[in-house]
Amino acid sequence: MDKWEQELSREYVLTANQISKYEEDGHIFLTNVLGNESIAQFEKHITEWVMKLNNHDKPVSQRDTYGKAFIQIGNLWTRSEDIQRFVMAKRFAKIAANLMGVDGVRIYHDQALFKEPGGGHTPWHQDQIYWPLDTSNTITMWMPLVPIPQEVGTMTFASGTHKLGYVSRQEISDESHRTLGQFIEGRSIPQVNYGAMAAGDATFHAGWTIHSAPGNPTAFMRKVMTVIYVADGVRIAEPASKAQVNDMKQWFPGLGPGDLAASELNPLVYGRE
Repeated sequence: MDKWEQELSREYVLTANQISKYEEDGHIFLTNVLGNESIAQFEKHITEWVMKLNNHDKPVSQRDTYGKAFIQIGNLWTRSEDIQRFVMAKRFAKIAANLMGVDGVRIYHDQALFKEPGGGHTPWHQDQIYWPLDTSNTITMWMPLVPIPQEVGTMTFASGTHKLGYVSRQEISDESHRTLGQFIEGRSIPQVNYGAMAAGDATFHAGWTIHSAPGNPTAFMRKVMTVIYVADGVRIAEPASKAQVNDMKQWFPGLGPGDLAASELNPLVYGRE
């Protein structure tokens, strides 16, 4: 076992206060989830594949709101053994299991989210409107591969909104930004942005937590890798939208409503002994 694998398998200890805070807010910021040497190693591999698979063919200024938000590439773990080591890391998966209070977690999928220089904001949205799952036990790790300055910052989270379930079925768009923004303001829901982040820090947020992200006014690419986890034993729900039908086909190949969310693309990455 090399030093990268040792770090990826070593436990990141959470306090009871951190877990209870996550349960209350639906999001948390953790420092030094992965060390500098390790994150630099994986950044090279992830960036190589993101640039290779990027299909944007227009300048940022000529794209729609979603296209301006980021370069988005999913399931990179299937492309590279090095990236697979990152995505399947027991260290990350156990954090996810402990925050959700479950005995085991599977990968739903990973996503690289690279916000280009001059890239636009990511509108307010709920991740889980896309996911045909019969549970609220989902969580996303959001980890920068490079330092993120204050003016770019983390995502902005609307605290406690994970307890509300569906608020709006709107997909990420200008309309979702207006509708959910008005909802947040109308209910005076607290908003949290954790500001600058070091490479290897991470946020974790629940699938129903409403969140957005600022644009990138800097000259540098905001490189982020995400891993989405779902509790082991969850079943696929009847899709409630075209987006959920597409997700079911893409992330759960060969499976349908009522089946365990456990295709070959959804390996068990942590289970309590």
